[in-house]
Order: sequence, then structure tokens, then C-alpha cells
Amino acid sequence: MKVLVTGREGQVARCLAARAADQRDLETIFAARPEFDLARPETIAPLIRAVRPDVVVSAAAYTAVDQAEDEPELAFAVNGAGARDVAKAAASVGAPVIHLSTDYVFDGTLDRPYREDDPTGPQGVYGASKLAGERAIAEANPNHVIMRTAWVYSPFGKNFVKTMLRLAETRDEVSVVADQWGNPTSAGDIAEAVLVAARRLVNDDFDAWGIYHFAGEGEASWADFAEEIFHVSGERGGPRANVRRIGTADYPTKARRPANSRLDSSRFRRVFAHAAPRWQQSVLSAVESLVLPIEKARS
Repeated sequence: MKVLVTGREGQVARCLAARAADQRDLETIFAARPEFDLARPETIAPLIRAVRPDVVVSAAAYTAVDQAEDEPELAFAVNGAGARDVAKAAASVGAPVIHLSTDYVFDGTLDRPYREDDPTGPQGVYGASKLAGERAIAEANPNHVIMRTAWVYSPFGKNFVKTMLRLAETRDEVSVVADQWGNPTSAGDIAEAVLVAARRLVNDDFDAWGIYHFAGEGEASWADFAEEIFHVSGERGGPRANVRRIGTADYPTKARRPANSRLDSSRFRRVFAHAAPRWQQSVLSAVESLVLPIEKARS
């Protein structure tokens, strides 16, 4: 199976590269800047047509949530038009597309986990641009699987886990928002789910196209998430800090965050017979991969 992944340095792309390395029947090609640029439409179709993949994984995106408020044109060019052009080019070679989206398409006011058919209502430019991408993909390529996820972390790039560990190196206490709720989700678990879905799309007579939610099992506040990170790190000799629980109003940001980012992943579990582990289990793996090499080097 030949899979083309847009992006190379993102968290999910790097986890896909790690997992694909051990699968001999899987050829993975990563398309990234400058040769492949979602903001430059002329770079998209020629590369996809040259590779002619069995599946396209649309993982590249504009993800600077606060910065998007100042760069709406770029955010929409990448997350909207760029995602559309990827899906259209995939359709031209007969390839389905798996597109990664976000909880930010919702307004966060629901009192339960969001399902795929719940009304959307993005509160900022980033969420609006990702929703535009979802809609454009559905129009450009009927053979699409859109995977919304949330609170993504990994040993790679910039994310909440790495930020907490960095802060704990110099602080005894860290203030963390306690009134926003979601599903901490490992990029490694997302990568595994993407490969499960990709094999199904290629090998089976698949017809359950559309939107899916995929997120870590169980829910937490950001403060809960931080406490678990520090607990695991501290037990393994890594940095830890006390968590001071604060409200959203105490930590203002340019872009509004959903108070409720919880996603109901039951449709993905039902259709693909696959689910993410409990979020604490995946946090354990991620923190160990970051902390233990440091401790080994010190010893």
C-alpha cells in the first residue's frame, strides 16, 4: 500500500513515519515544503499525480491558533483551499483522502461529548478555517474520511506535555486552566488509527465515508492532564511541579478555546473496530520517552 502524507514535521506525520518503518508492505511518502506547499496550489496536484498513491493522508495544516486571528487569509488558504486542492488531486488519481481536523469546529457549549452530527460553531479563525476545509474536502472528493481529534501531544514538536515538563524544570508551581475539558490524545495513537483506516479503505469495499471523531479514551481538564504528566515524570526522576488550578478568565488568549472539547469516538470504534487507549496510558508512554533518556544520560 502506497500512502502519501502531507507534511513531514508535524506530530502525526512524525509518528506515522515511525510506525511505517516497521511495516514492509507499506510505502510512505511525505510531501512537505518547499516542494509541496498548501499555500501554493501549483505545487499540490503535480506531486500527487506523480506519486499516484493508494491513499492520501491530509495531515499538514496551519495550527497556530492564536496567530490565526492575525493571519486569517493564510489560515484559510492552508486549511481551507489547500485541503480542498489535496482532496481534489487525490480524487483525480482515484485515491481516497484521510483528513485530520479538530475539536475547534465546535463552540464548546454542549454538556456532553460531541458527536459527528452535532452542530458546528467555531469561535475563532483557526476553527473556522478547519471547518471550511472539511466542507471543501467533502465536495472535492466523495471518498473521504475526516478524523476530528483534540488535545494532541507526542514526544515531537510543540505540545502541552513538552511545555509542562519544560516549565517544571524551573518552577515549583504551574498555573493550569481547570474549567476546559477534553480528551488528551496521543499523536502516536492517531497515527495508528490512520493506518488502520487506510488499510480498510484500500483492502475492503468501504462505503462508510464521512466524518469521524478519534480521541483518547476518558476525559480530563487541562489541570488534570498536567497533574498526570508531573506524576509520571516525578516517579521516573524527571521534573515535576504542583498545579495551581485557575479559570479560563485567569489565562486570557487571543483566540477563544472551547470549554468542552470532549469528542465521542464511538463511530470510529464501531466502523473500524479500533479505539485509542485510556489517555493516562498514552501519557505514560509519551512522558517516559521524554524523561527516561535524560535520566539515563545523567546517570
